[in-house]
Amino acid sequence: MLFITIEDESGQTNIILRPALLEKYRREALGASLLAVYVVWQVEGKVRHIAAQHLVNRADPFGGLHVESYDFH
Repeated sequence: MLFITIEDESGQTNIILRPALLEKYRREALGASLLAVYVVWQVEGKVRHIAAQHLVNRADPFGGLHVESYDFH
């Protein structure tokens, strides 16, 4: 299982990438510098999850654009 943390001015949340999906999209999940994640929002009682359904490396159409991540801490 892989957790991808996203952050904006309101805080952080995790996108859950389950093992079968991680196996299918391993290259995108671990290597993309610009990643599009298609998700499903899940609510079970007070627990909320964002579950990944599909990953796309968006750096490829831009000729290998390299985007550095920013550490907010």
